[in-house]
Amino acid sequence: MERTMVTLNRLINGAFNDIARSEQYAIRESGFEDVSVNETHTVDAIGIYVPKTMSAVAEKLDITMGTLTVSVNHLVKKGYVNKVKSETDRRVFMLSLTEKGKELFKAHQKFHFDMVKSLIVNLSDYEADMFIEALSCLNQFLKKGSVLSQN
Repeated sequence: MERTMVTLNRLINGAFNDIARSEQYAIRESGFEDVSVNETHTVDAIGIYVPKTMSAVAEKLDITMGTLTVSVNHLVKKGYVNKVKSETDRRVFMLSLTEKGKELFKAHQKFHFDMVKSLIVNLSDYEADMFIEALSCLNQFLKKGSVLSQN
């Protein structure tokens, strides 16, 4: 059991670091050299379908409005995001993606699709179900804040 725990710990830590590195590489290789992974996640949270309020995007990303404002202002200057005052409430800003932002969104989605596909391509349906179950347990653990409360 201990060997399994050590191996899983090493693999999870390595995967986390490799995903972050690979994500940045994939963004750059897709022609988006002027955005960070965090900015890309902001674009992803805004989405391509309907405009979203700043507060909805901040909540989705689990960040403060101040942090989001900095990111959005950079993305507006870089031409990825539109930020306009709401017609119904002038205190509220609505966010949407420009065409350039939509292309970044699609490139980011493709990276994640390809990554997930590579994880399950050689798994049986049963193995894929077990993998989903294991990741679901990890997500539940992380959402409870157990990682922070145990330190």
